[in-house]
Amino acid sequence: MTKQRGTRRGFLLILAVATLIALAASIRFGAIDFSIADITHALTSLIPGHPEPTLNQRIFLELRLPRAVLCLFVGASLGVGGTLMQALFRNPIVEPGLVGTSSGAAFGSALFFVLGGVLHIAASVWTLPIAACIGGVVSTYLVFLLAKSREDGRASIVMLLLTGLAVNALFMSAIGFLSYIARDPQARSITFWSLGTLSGANWKSVSIVSITTTVGSILALRYAKQLNALMIGEEEATYLGVNVNRLKWIILSINVVIVAVATAFTGVISFVGLIVPHILRMMRGADNRFLIVGSALLGATLLSLADLIARLALRPAELPIGIVTSAVGVPIFLSLLRRRQYVF
Repeated sequence: MTKQRGTRRGFLLILAVATLIALAASIRFGAIDFSIADITHALTSLIPGHPEPTLNQRIFLELRLPRAVLCLFVGASLGVGGTLMQALFRNPIVEPGLVGTSSGAAFGSALFFVLGGVLHIAASVWTLPIAACIGGVVSTYLVFLLAKSREDGRASIVMLLLTGLAVNALFMSAIGFLSYIARDPQARSITFWSLGTLSGANWKSVSIVSITTTVGSILALRYAKQLNALMIGEEEATYLGVNVNRLKWIILSINVVIVAVATAFTGVISFVGLIVPHILRMMRGADNRFLIVGSALLGATLLSLADLIARLALRPAELPIGIVTSAVGVPIFLSLLRRRQYVF
């Protein structure tokens, strides 16, 4: 057991180093490449008494750096959210996007973009995340409500997947309708944003997502042992003293908050929550104490690399990051489905 813990700690250290390397590459390369000297000068310009930053240095400080940092926290939130959902349902093909959380959050955000001014809703730094959380809660609750069996009140994984697909289609259609009735700038923003983008990153969004991701991950770690017990089975977990119903609502609440807030600022980014926990589980086992921390690090690393590809593939233009993650995630998802051999 001690050797296994040491191995996992060493693996987490490797993931942490990989995250730092991905962050360094993300802040250096893009539509404009910044040298190490450029980065150093930009950072030292923040120190009182140093010269004011130049135009390129402001681009780095106000655009590139917050985007890279936001990407880390968003990737971490999606990775942790995927781990929580897979542990909760004891199935490796579940992720936040498949049970409606992401599409609902996207709908809540789009509704605020289009109707916020018409309804005279007071805009603040928390208004958009709150709208996204409400949308995520509504959509996730709708999926579970419709997927419940009439006999025992439980939701099978097959019903959850099918219902999630239907609810996702419903909310994406609603987003399409909002795009249709929106003014041109709003419609263009919603269309691009629905594919996932980090181009609107700023330090306010970084501060909000960092808070929800950090607090949510710490809370998730607190319930990691109970999730380990739940993986054995609901009855067995109850015998071990776990309040299963309470645990389900806590985990779902954590998942909705961290994923919905991230989605509010970046749009829908699919399959990160599916791929990351599955990779870690194959490599180092299913202990959720390890998976939660590892998913935060690996999710941050993979999303940073995906964002780097999105910025370099067509530079100076950029691809929506959701296209990159979907291109990788869809084949993996299909292979998991074939391996599990579900019969409908």
